[in-house]
This record gives sequence, C-alpha cells and structure tokens, in this order.
Amino acid sequence: MYNKKAVIVGIVVFLVICTAPFWTNFGAKYSKPEVALPADSNECVESAAFMRAEHMQLLNEWRDQALRNDNRVYVSSTGKKWEISLQNTCLKCHSDYEQFCDKCHVTNNVDPYCWTCHILPKGSK
Repeated sequence: MYNKKAVIVGIVVFLVICTAPFWTNFGAKYSKPEVALPADSNECVESAAFMRAEHMQLLNEWRDQALRNDNRVYVSSTGKKWEISLQNTCLKCHSDYEQFCDKCHVTNNVDPYCWTCHILPKGSK
C-alpha cells in the first residue's frame, strides 16, 4: 500500500477534527436559564414540562392545522379548547419576548423562524 503512514495520519487528524466539539465541551455543566413566567397565568395550553420539551413541535402542528387544514381549535390533554394562534393564545400571556422566549433560545443557540411571518411583541428586538 502506498503512503500507508500518511493515510493513517490523515484518518487520525480527521477523527480529531470531527470529534473536537465533543471534547471541548466535555464536562461542561448546562444551566437552565431563568425565564420570566407570566404572573397572571394560571394555566397553559399543556403542562409546563410538555411545553419545555415539545413547544416547537406543537407550534409546527398548529401551523399545519391552521393553514393547511383550516382547523383553528386545539383540544389540550385536559380537554380544554384553545384557539390555534401564536399571537392570540401564546403571546397573550408570554408577551415579554426578551425575558421569556429569547432567554432560552439564546442560551441554547436556537434561531426560531416564527418571526419570518409573525410580528415580534412590542419592546422586543
């Protein structure tokens, strides 16, 4: 085999470069950002644990239901009916974008595409 040593060195360098992001963050502790929860909100569309983990999937489902199927009503796991609307349902309580949405999105380096169609709440960005 020609250049056996160069091939092995190349593979090792490739593996080091590809795994570098994992090694640079090894042992780093993730701290959950403290978000400003709405004071007057007694209930949400779903449980807090569900919303933390699945809110983007829920919003995608809402978009598809509202725009593609013309269904504007969401029935939660508790049986309560909610209007499918980011601005009229979610942002009614979570109106402080910078203290609620943006804190988690910035911490987790996520750039949601909600605002390509929707208008940011007042006082945001």
